[in-house]
Amino acid sequence: MKSIKSRYKLSFLISLSIISILVIGFLFLEKKIYIESAAGVLFLIAVFQVFGLQYFFKNQLKNDVIKSNLEFRVDELKRNLDVAETVADQKSIYLANMSYEIRTPLNTVLGMLNMLKQSNLEADRLAEVEIAEYSSLHISQLVNMIADNAVVERGKFKLDLKAIDLKADLLKLLKVFEFQALEKGLDFDYKFLSENNDKFLMLADSAKIQQVLINLINNAIKFTNSGKINVTIDQTIGTDDSLFLTFYIKDTGVGMSTEEVKFLFNNKNDLSKSNLLRDYRGGGIGLSVSHQLVELMGGELKIESKENEGSTFYFSLQLKKTLNIKSDLVETKPIILNRLNVLVAEDNRTNQKVIKALLERHGADCTFVKNGLEAVELYKILDFDIIFMDIYMPDMDGYEATRLIKTTDKYAERNTPIIAVSASAFEEDIIKAKEAGIDDFLAKPIEVDKLKELLVSYSSIK
Repeated sequence: MKSIKSRYKLSFLISLSIISILVIGFLFLEKKIYIESAAGVLFLIAVFQVFGLQYFFKNQLKNDVIKSNLEFRVDELKRNLDVAETVADQKSIYLANMSYEIRTPLNTVLGMLNMLKQSNLEADRLAEVEIAEYSSLHISQLVNMIADNAVVERGKFKLDLKAIDLKADLLKLLKVFEFQALEKGLDFDYKFLSENNDKFLMLADSAKIQQVLINLINNAIKFTNSGKINVTIDQTIGTDDSLFLTFYIKDTGVGMSTEEVKFLFNNKNDLSKSNLLRDYRGGGIGLSVSHQLVELMGGELKIESKENEGSTFYFSLQLKKTLNIKSDLVETKPIILNRLNVLVAEDNRTNQKVIKALLERHGADCTFVKNGLEAVELYKILDFDIIFMDIYMPDMDGYEATRLIKTTDKYAERNTPIIAVSASAFEEDIIKAKEAGIDDFLAKPIEVDKLKELLVSYSSIK
């Protein structure tokens, strides 16, 4: 803008000088001024032009320098942005690999513990197995928390609204935290308050709600050395089809000063400078993520705290009731009428034993292959009712194997269900599995209830 104004001024100066010279020339020819006067005026005009041009070129040079510096700075920022994106991608890949490496053996541990629970154990031994199971679930929960928080920090998240029974979804989660608090010598209490005894399902993103609770409850236990943790979920019915859920996470931990609370409110997306969080190794994980998720769901995360007395984190969400009404009937165990012939592509021998035990318990005959190539070749020869396909295998992965199976004449005739089984259960993996034509996704560690649900669903389709 300044450069344009300077050019206008220079243009005006030149035009004025030309007009002045023409006027002086005209007056001199008409002999209305003497030559000495004309020369003097022309000299002044020349001096005026020299200083004007000097001023203009000086400003022009200054603008060019500023422009050059700005262009250099922009290029530098672009390079820094590229480096930051590269680092973020590398971090994402590292987290994905770490998650996969932990979930794979954890699947074996939980599978074996589940098998032990089904055997005739004495009460004391059964209690020990349950403690080991909940401790393993806690590890799985932490892995999921770190991976899920990384996704939110990268801004790659959105709501997935479904009709859910939130109380049922949260009971197992809270039970895991109960054991975690017990290991630290803390009391853990949770309760659901409802006006209508939870007769209605609700439309919400259960995974995002659980992610916030995992972050907040994990921090509450971390920052509490004695006393108790209270979790309260209060459900209030609105005048229309809406309902209001308020979540309270209260602890008797170290608490925060007024300044610390103000800092958390004013720096929701950057808590790295908090003195409180620096005093606790790994402390405060997921707080900024929780703020973002609660805001995404239409609420606001609030904090009330008193130093050395404890803290309360709470947030409210307005959700919609669904038309689905929960059945009061006792759920019966699913029964598979016809014995299923199942093909399992899994390269890990220990995981093969776990999956075999789980499937055979529900009436399935299992045939195992160790890579996608063997799965394709065996599918062409033998008939299978369901295929459980690991995603990452040597020689040929599950994605490519699925694509090849779906091109066969047998698949065109039988339309055999293909279910992905993988410890890498990120949103990108699930999307990629759907794009490859996979019908469903079963994450490791394998949840027995989810496995039952898939077996009943796809055995009834065939």
